[in-house]
Parts: sequence; structure tokens; C-alpha cells
Amino acid sequence: MSGARLEDLPLLTGAGRFFADAPPPPGTLHLVFHRAPHAHARILGIDSTAALAVPGVVAVLTGADLLSDGIKGIPWEVRPPGSPTEWPVGDPRAAAPQPAMPAEIVRFVGEAVAAVLAETPAAARDGAEVLVVEWEALPAAATTAEAAAVGAPLIWPDRAGNRAFTITLGDAAATDAAFAHAAQVVELTLRNPRMAGVALEPRGALATPFPDGRYELWTPAGKPHPLRDTLCDAVLGWPRERLRVHVGQIGGGFGVKNVLYPEQVVTLWASARLQRPVCWAADRSESFLADIQGRDQVNRAALALDEAGTILALRLHSLAGLGAYLAPRGVVPPLHGLKILAGGYRLPVAHAVVEGIYSHAVPTCSFRGAGQPEILYVIERLMEAAATRLGLDPAELRARNLLQAEDLPTKTVAGATYDAMDLPAMLRDALRAADRDGFAARREAAEARGRYLGFGISVCVEACGFGFAEGAELRVGSDGTVTLLIGTQSSGQGHATSYARLVGEALGLAPDQVRLLQGDTDAIAAGNGTGACRSLTVGGSAVHLAALAVEEKARSAAAARFEVDAADVVREGSDYLVAGTDRRVAFATLAAQGGLDAEAHFAPRDYTYPAGIHVAELEIDIETGEAMLTRYTGVHDVGRAVSPRIVVGQLQGGVALGIGQALGEHVHHDAGGQVLTASLMDYRALRADDLPALSITLAGAPTALNPIGAKSVGEAGPVAAPPAILHAALDALRPLGVTQLDMPLTPTRIWAAISGRP
Repeated sequence: MSGARLEDLPLLTGAGRFFADAPPPPGTLHLVFHRAPHAHARILGIDSTAALAVPGVVAVLTGADLLSDGIKGIPWEVRPPGSPTEWPVGDPRAAAPQPAMPAEIVRFVGEAVAAVLAETPAAARDGAEVLVVEWEALPAAATTAEAAAVGAPLIWPDRAGNRAFTITLGDAAATDAAFAHAAQVVELTLRNPRMAGVALEPRGALATPFPDGRYELWTPAGKPHPLRDTLCDAVLGWPRERLRVHVGQIGGGFGVKNVLYPEQVVTLWASARLQRPVCWAADRSESFLADIQGRDQVNRAALALDEAGTILALRLHSLAGLGAYLAPRGVVPPLHGLKILAGGYRLPVAHAVVEGIYSHAVPTCSFRGAGQPEILYVIERLMEAAATRLGLDPAELRARNLLQAEDLPTKTVAGATYDAMDLPAMLRDALRAADRDGFAARREAAEARGRYLGFGISVCVEACGFGFAEGAELRVGSDGTVTLLIGTQSSGQGHATSYARLVGEALGLAPDQVRLLQGDTDAIAAGNGTGACRSLTVGGSAVHLAALAVEEKARSAAAARFEVDAADVVREGSDYLVAGTDRRVAFATLAAQGGLDAEAHFAPRDYTYPAGIHVAELEIDIETGEAMLTRYTGVHDVGRAVSPRIVVGQLQGGVALGIGQALGEHVHHDAGGQVLTASLMDYRALRADDLPALSITLAGAPTALNPIGAKSVGEAGPVAAPPAILHAALDALRPLGVTQLDMPLTPTRIWAAISGRP
């Protein structure tokens, strides 16, 4: 089949329909929020007199109005560790819900406290600007390290030390014993900076009431059905059939658009209250202030080794930043990351303690990688430090400790059961593809130009694609075309292409004969949206099984037509024929008879475990501290690649995100909790000229963990890239005595490390 993506032509010719392309119905009110200028403050009063006097302003709504209407906050959905299992999901005893607009206290800069609704966007903005809020500023601790310190201001009075929960994993006594007998121990304190999602398309919501009492919410949401369910069940108290959630194409998500937000609640509630359509569209600064963010950990870690460099044990204490509220899936990053605590190595014993820390900052949640980039970064940085301590080639130390193909399947200290991967072979292939033998000459050439060149390696293993079952329905038209209905949601991953290939393989159809319908809770009975790299491995498996069911029905229909046994019917392309004869019938002919529709569900029994070796070369100008990535190579086990070009693109896109984190991305707060990086002028997002060619080679064999043999790859890049780049920087600066660096590698940070300044 052709390698072209079905999505590309409509997108490139302007036929895509994103949120901004949805025409507001007549009479739409435009909503602008008044947001808190303080990280922690008490609301003493809100005076809307001036706002209501602005021509065109229709209403001003506040947190007090939400409470009077009985609108509840946004609850947690993944249970905080340690909370009693008999407590229902979202129970405020475990963690307070996030109010759509607080009535009494704000807990981060940018938290919405009032909604101004007007006939035009300009009038709504003017009204929000003149709204008067009387504040009592309170002490704040906006960073995780500050909030975890003794005596820090409390985000929640009932959470001593700002601890939301504690996760423990492993065997503390056995780990202590291994460290006591170790020949070498390396210890590191590593900070994984808070990141913003920076999706190309900001968030938005358009709510429309209908005469029959139903409502439609058009919003770029990665999980339409869960969003509807939480809105109706937990926040508004509506029956689910009252609300239709509709999603067009999404301009980037990475998990940032997967949870219910206050703005969606307020937009829909305001529409119901005023009985008019209401539209809210975020600007870029609002995205930096109010979108959920990711990473944000402080990790103290140690690795114990014997005289030969064999790993004996690992110890980890992590402070995981949660922000001001426990987001719906805010538990996932600190919990899920531990699944890969062993990385790609033979790790006999380990002990980890992870504390969830509240702070006066916007909440964190699952963001491309969901805790695994943080943990893998710790493991790989420890391995690099150990190689330096032992005077070993970093590749050699890794080779001595890598899991071997014959070790698998194996259950790790973190409870993950790795099924199949060949890390030693990928290490050899990656070093060859990266031309490590030619590195010395490239380093010498860089030195001739006054630059320092470094070479860095990372070993990447992930656990992805587990969780909820997914269903797929195939409707066969009378002309032989097929419509796929599925509850996953693409935000650029190429679902239409990959799903069409799976259907085409089973039925002998060209991909353009398959149409994808997604993002409509009225049209699609159920779905879990897209997240945790589940769309292909779980959703695609359901599509595959549904297509096989259609094929079986078509075969039976052909057998009935020819009055033969179904076992005597074979498929050739999209035709069905009696074996050994010239009697055949086209799929389209059978489709015209009807009765070929089918549906199927797939529930994964385990994660998939994609793995890879990534190599980076980084050049540093020691006069300015500027770092430039010059080469990047990855060899990655993806199982079966259904659409190889899409898989490579997914890996390259993820690597680019990881490069952005390594080189520049960091949400900065000042001492009072103000966000200093609330625009693209200040937040150093990745730029095109930061990237060299990203060479990615696909490896591996189909996994047996799902019927299509695919492993998840959407989050591999941000897991693998940061440690490889940091290792390259440390390698480059080793002649200058630099042994420790934290992300991001800004010129200021590198220059300070070179000059020996803190």
C-alpha cells in the first residue's frame, strides 16, 4: 500500500476543521476570564459594576454563582495511593476537587475567578480588564522544592508538609544490604524541570443549548467520552444523554487536552444559565497559565555496583510536583513512572519512595511520557555517573548490565514483565549507525573551531498501551466502503491512515475506501479517547478484530451465494471465490446485500514494552555556553510497524519534544509565584534550527501482547532523548571538570558550570 497519510491532503488544502473553524451560532456570547494575579490569595470581594457597564457585556459570573447553582469541582479520577478503596472516585477526603472558579481562595497565578460574557470578544476582554477584585495576598510556595521544605506555606491546611500521598516500591532492607556491600556507590540529585505543553492549537470551548433541553459542547478534547461523563456525573449532575461532546481536528495535545478543565465547565454552565451559545477561546498566555503541565520532579538517587561495574541495587527518593490541585489523572506520572524503574538493565533489588507535593502552581498531569521520562532520566544519569566513576566507556558499562534477549520474558523489581527485546543488538546497531568510530575525528574538527563536542547514549524502555478496553464498530455501505466508528481521538497521530490499513489488510480494500468517524459522543456509543499510547495497540487491535468479523461475514455470504461450505471460499484482493474455480464475487456486491456490519472489543492483558538505544552528539561553545545538537540517532523496537512512516514520524516528534526539554523548556516562577515564562517570547520552546536530521531505525519483531503485534511508540522520544543529550553535554565538558548539569542546557547554565559558579 502507498505510504501516504490519508489525513494530509485535507489538512494541507485547508479543509481541516479545528476549533476556530467551528462557526459560532447566531447570538453567541463570548467569554473572557478574569484571572488571579497572585499565587495564593483570599478573595475579599468582587465588584462587577464597571464590567457590567461596558457596552455589550451581558453578565459576570463568579465562583459564588457556581456554588449557588450547585456546580461541583473537578474531581480526581485515579485513586491517590493510601486512600481507602471504599472511598468513591473523586472523594474530597482523599484530595480536594478543583473548583471551576474558586469563591474564597486562589492557589495559583492564572486561576480563573470571574467570567465576563459579552456580545463580542472585544467587549468581553474590556469587561474582564475593568473588573475589580479585592485581594488579601497570602504566603506562597510555587516550586516543588520550596513547597516540600520544612515550614513552607501550606497549600491545603489538612496536608502536612504539602504531602498529598506517598508511594513506596521495592525492598528497603535488601536494598540497604546491597549498598552496604557495594564496591562503588554513585549518588545524584537531579531536577526535572516543569514543562508546558505548548500545543499548536490553544484550548477552547463552544457550548450551545437546544430547544429540547440538550446541549452540545464543541471542544478540542483528547477524551470526548470521559470528558462528557465527568461533566455530567460529577460536576453538573446531568444525565449523560443531555450532553453531546463534539471534537473536530486537534492541533496537538500530548495529554494536555485529555482532562476536564474549569473553562469547559464554566462555558457549558454559563450557556445553560443564560440559555445562549457561549464561546471561550484561550490565548497563548492563558495556555501557559492554566493548561496542565508536566514533569516537575526533584530526585535524589543512588546506584550500587560491584568492582566489575555490575549493578547491585538502586535507591530513589522523589518529590513529584502536583501543583495546587490533584488533577484528574495527576497520580499517574509519579505512580506510572516507577513501572520502568529497572530501565533496560538487570537490577536485582531497588527501593523507591515518591512523595506527591502540592505547590502554588497550575496542576500537573499526564503529559507525553507520564512519569516515565523522569524515571528513565534518573536511571540513565546514574549509569553515566557510574561509568565516569569506574573509568569505563559508558557503552561498555551499559553492555555489561543490559538485559539479554535470553533473559526474557522476565519480571523486574518494579513488577513489569518485559516480554521480548534485544537491547544488546540495538546498542551495537545504534553505535554503528551513529558512526561512533568516526567520533574522534569529528571531535578534533570541532576543537579546531574552538568548540567542544560530546557523545551521549541512553537506553530506553517504556511500559505503554495498557488500561481500559476499547471498542470498534465497522459499518459496511452498500457501495462497499467501510465506516469505522471508534472512541479514540487523533491529534495528529495518523489514526485514519493506520486504522484504514488494518481494515484494508483484512478485507482487501484500499485505504481510501475506509472512513474514520471519531470525536462525537452521539454517534459513537463509548470510548476512552487517546492517551498512554493506547490508540494503535488497543484501539487498533479492536479495529483488526472487527475487520476480521466483517471478513468472516463476507466469506459466509459468499458461501451462501455459491451454495458451498465457507471453508471452500478464499479471498483474493477484495473478491471472494470458490477455491479451484473461477466463481467469484466482489466485496462490494456482497456489501450491497447488507448484513456485514460488525463490532469488536479488545482488552489488553499487559503493557507493551517498546525499547531503544538513542545516541546524541552535542557541540558547545565554551565562550558563550551555547549548545548545538549536531547529530541524533535512534534504533527503536516498535514491534510491528503498521505504518512505518507514521511510526518514524511519531518517534521523531517525540525526540523533538525531548530535545526541547533538554535544551531550553522550563516553566519559571519567581519568589512570589509569578510565572515568568507565560509567552513564547519567554518560554524557550524548540525551534526548527535546533534540530539536526533525526535518524531513526525501526527494529524488533511483532509482540504477542496484542493481535496486531504493535508496541506503543508515541511517548518514546521524550523518554529517550533528554538523557542522551545531557550525557553528550557532560562528555563535551568533561575536559573542563564539569561533572553535573541539570536541564535545560541554557547558555547561562552551561557557562556557569564551566566557570564553576552555582
